[in-house]
Amino acid sequence: MSVNKRKVEVAIIGAGSAGMRAYREASKYTESILLIEGGDYGTTCARVGCMPSKLLIAAGEAAHAGIYAKHFGVHYENRIIDGKAVMQRVRSERDRLVGFVVNDVGQWPENHRIKGYAQFKSDHVLQLDNGTEIEADRIIIATGSRPNIIPPLKEFGDRLIINDDIFQWDDLPESVAVFGAGVIGLELGQALHRLGVRVSLFGRDHAVGPLSDPAVLGKAIAIFSDEFSFYPHAEVTRRSIAERGAEIEYNHNGKRKVEYFDYVLAATGRIPNLDKLRLGKTSLKLNEKGMPKFDLYTGRIEDSHIFIAGDANGIIPLLHEASDEGQIAGYNVAHYPKIRCFKKSSMISIVFSDPQIMMVGKTYGELIDEGIDFEVGELDWGGQGRSRVMLVNKGVLRVYGERNTGRFLGAEMIGPRAENIAHLLAWTHQSNLTVSEILELPFYHPVIEEGVRTAMRNLNHALQMGEKPPVRCMDCGPGA
Repeated sequence: MSVNKRKVEVAIIGAGSAGMRAYREASKYTESILLIEGGDYGTTCARVGCMPSKLLIAAGEAAHAGIYAKHFGVHYENRIIDGKAVMQRVRSERDRLVGFVVNDVGQWPENHRIKGYAQFKSDHVLQLDNGTEIEADRIIIATGSRPNIIPPLKEFGDRLIINDDIFQWDDLPESVAVFGAGVIGLELGQALHRLGVRVSLFGRDHAVGPLSDPAVLGKAIAIFSDEFSFYPHAEVTRRSIAERGAEIEYNHNGKRKVEYFDYVLAATGRIPNLDKLRLGKTSLKLNEKGMPKFDLYTGRIEDSHIFIAGDANGIIPLLHEASDEGQIAGYNVAHYPKIRCFKKSSMISIVFSDPQIMMVGKTYGELIDEGIDFEVGELDWGGQGRSRVMLVNKGVLRVYGERNTGRFLGAEMIGPRAENIAHLLAWTHQSNLTVSEILELPFYHPVIEEGVRTAMRNLNHALQMGEKPPVRCMDCGPGA
């Protein structure tokens, strides 16, 4: 049997967000390039990640708004949630977004792309499952990640689902247990709860999303526990399948409880898709987890001709990070052996719960671990003017500044419009501004963003670089 062989300068394994960005960058400099994809085109973000989850969250927010309106003296008739209509819109809009990605790839030269699952045969040779053998001078690994299902959850058998499965539903179920209080579990668990699904969220080690600041973490636990059944450190004693569904026995406040659910959602993190690439066939050195050592600022693995980008590197599974890393790897793979370091953007992380969660720059935990001398400025959203008017005054903002220099280091927050505040703070962080310089920037009145100024004023005082702000000044103007 003859083997179909191809020779190219650049081979990219994976056509997700990182792989597509790498292709766009590398193809500016070479026509000898091949993008390899084993699954369907469309990216994790568009198919089963950020976009369909936001569609479900938007539906949950709409359902919640009718109930919440009573606090303003506005009352609606009893709400009716049409689960089939909810999921029809989620799938329809999801498919539209996926279509954009598929059409984009379809416009690229046909000889630049090939379908098939790739494995390394040697440092420069890839074997596809369709029999094709590809020899490449340089290679980018952009194979993404997949849900990590911890062994105990497998006891739920066919009742166990991952987030991918939710977006194939025709209707909403009556009940779902969620294991994992990270970004996926928190977002989907709260959205399903607001859409009338009975939800219990089982966390571990009192973690909520990516938060590391004890003050913000404590506030988040209190807020979410008040809205739905959230157990931040679940003591589950039995997992099984019963006639009534997935059976979960657990201890809460010293009492034994048993609940039954239609489904159990595994939201216990993601793992890089490296295990099936047969990296052991290469000369790369791998750690105990099968991960090669690479440079985050170049994308290059060791001193080799192989690069890695996106979720496959196991760092931060976020689309904008994957895209940036794809661009870095694509540029360097095209200019190899001349390798350039790229400056990374300031860290920005957002959880689209309600209230939203955000982290910018250095986290509280990182500052502690790195032994950085810093001070904290805080704002409790409970008394902030505009957010109180809108009845979204829940949460806390904590901002961090470096002693002696006054440089703004980072922030963690749960509260209103965190997605917007995260961008403002990320831009100021990347601009390397001091807290005093931030306070010279304009703030309108009355807006939620004034809470940032209050927190920065408190931080500037803690740094001994500014006066103590007036007490309860309702986000007082610049002259106060």
